[in-house]
Amino acid sequence: MAINLTPDQEQFIEAKLQAGKYRSAEEILEIALRLLDEYDRANAEWVENVRGKIEAAMEASNHTPSIDGETFVNQILERFQQTHQA
Repeated sequence: MAINLTPDQEQFIEAKLQAGKYRSAEEILEIALRLLDEYDRANAEWVENVRGKIEAAMEASNHTPSIDGETFVNQILERFQQTHQA
């Protein structure tokens, strides 16, 4: 596989090599790809976590009587005031 890098990407890799922390461009790319994989896995976990929370909230809302927006906001404000008066 051939990979074409932009001039900025080449400069970035060259700067890392000149700093002496990495031995080769391949090492830098290997680390970058590993980090990308970790990022993708963490993102997928986050999406599943949020999806589960949304599903749980939707299920809970099916068993909770509806209230209008003004009542909801007033209840939140009351709770806020109670916790900050203690």
